[in-house]
Order: sequence, then structure tokens, then C-alpha cells
Amino acid sequence: MIVAVIPARGGSKRIPRKNIRPFAGKPIMAYSIEAARACGLFDRILVSTDDVEIADTARRFGAECPFMRPAALADDYTGTNEVAAHAVDWLIRQGNRVDYACCIYATAPFVRPSDLIHGYERLKRSGKDFAFSVTSFGFPVQRAIRLVADGVEPLFPQWIESRSQDLEDAYQDAGQFYWGRAEAFLANLPLYSSHSVPIVLPRHRVQDIDTLEDWRRAELMHAAMKAAGSALDE
Repeated sequence: MIVAVIPARGGSKRIPRKNIRPFAGKPIMAYSIEAARACGLFDRILVSTDDVEIADTARRFGAECPFMRPAALADDYTGTNEVAAHAVDWLIRQGNRVDYACCIYATAPFVRPSDLIHGYERLKRSGKDFAFSVTSFGFPVQRAIRLVADGVEPLFPQWIESRSQDLEDAYQDAGQFYWGRAEAFLANLPLYSSHSVPIVLPRHRVQDIDTLEDWRRAELMHAAMKAAGSALDE
């Protein structure tokens, strides 16, 4: 069995009710459910939540909520691996064999079926345990600065005068999806390690959404993509 797990707890603080907040006409979580359904890979699409309203919304858009996530896994410190492992373990206890799982964030309105397919295929070819979305930083992280009481100072003084082209490219977790072998999630193997292969996405299709400013930026990006049509498909 191949399963999608969409974590969507009810207690988001910086953006209240974030996982079902309307985004371009529908609850933001709907985009993740629809991408999972459209890619055609998943035998089951589960939303892991502790919230009745979120569960009802998930079912309305075609996902399952066969259990309510325990409170111990619904706080501010619970990680992606733990939520996916809980869902995989629940399925196994129900008598299912789970081979692969993909954890898709509920606030990923730019996730695409083609990227989910590519991630699955790359994971199988690689022989690794995980494959997850990443994107490049738009500015060399080695030349970052910090604000201090009397002005600014470089985070990495040894590189602050270096040319951009002479510095190593850096990447960040794109916060969209995390493919993994079921046993890797259950064993809680480290994601940011040699266990993983990256799925590189273009920066114009990535926006982490943690604050209201992030949300507004994502809305503007979505409107621009919609206006441009196929021009921004890649």
C-alpha cells in the first residue's frame, strides 16, 4: 500500500485555524488533498488531525480521517516523522501492509501532482529511505548579516566580502512533501542526512507559510501563477 499522510492539527497559533483558512477560494488544505488525488499514486489519503472541523473539511474534499490524532502528537513540538509514523503504525495495526508513505503539508498550495510522482520515482530508483522537496536560497547564506544594537554585523565574517559566484549554493526544505519507506518512518531515521535524496523545486513555486506575511505573499504568488497560466509551469 502507498499512503498519503497530511498533518493538520487544530492548534496553529501564528495563523489561527491555518489549515482550513480560505486560500484563493477554498480551504488551503484542499490543495494538498487534490494534488494527492490527482497524482494517482495513493491507495489511501489520510488527514491526521485532532480537530473535528478539520476532519470534516478533509472528508469533504476526498480524504479520510479514520482516527483522531492523540494530544501527545498534536503539540508545537511534534515532528513530521512522528505524525507519519503514527499513521503508518495505525494502518499496520488494522491489518494493512504499508510500503511507502508521503507526508504532504496541509499548507502547500503549490504542491503539484507531477512533483509527487517525481519524488516517488526518485525514491524508488535511489535506494534511499526518504525523498523530499527542497529549493535553493535566493541569496548566498554565507553573506547573511544580523542586526545588532549598534548596527549590523556579518554572521560569517570570513565570507562577507566573497563574490556570490565563488560561494557554494545552499538549499532549504521546501515544506511541501516527504516521501519515505514505511519502515524508515517507523524507525524515525533522520531526514536531513544521507538517508534522503532531494527533489529540487524552483523558488517561484515555494513559499513556507508560517506568518500572515507569508500567507499574503503566497496569495500574490498564486494570483501571479494563475494570471501567467502555463508560463510558470516549470
